[in-house]
Amino acid sequence: MKQSIHLYKASLFKSLAHPLRLAILDALRDGEKTVTQLQELTGGEQATISQHLTILRTHHFITFRKEGTLAYYRNEDPEVYIFLDLGRQLYERQLNRYRKEIDAQVVRR
Repeated sequence: MKQSIHLYKASLFKSLAHPLRLAILDALRDGEKTVTQLQELTGGEQATISQHLTILRTHHFITFRKEGTLAYYRNEDPEVYIFLDLGRQLYERQLNRYRKEIDAQVVRR
């Protein structure tokens, strides 16, 4: 039983382990977007964005609706943002630690 949860967690983390997928999720925080809008917001290429959207859809982070020829993507599980925000907080703490270390080295010189 414990191994299955570890396998699931590894798959979950792997599905989020790309900067463009994280940028896509951030872009969808304020509502649904088309691939073209995601391309403009993230700077990714259309084909690459489509590949990453497939991965995010497979893991149920996003969903979409069709309207004519356009697909509108939106977040399917808003709790992923708790995880992403925690990651940002960890990053900011680490950055502050590095800054303090650098400042301390500069003062010693």
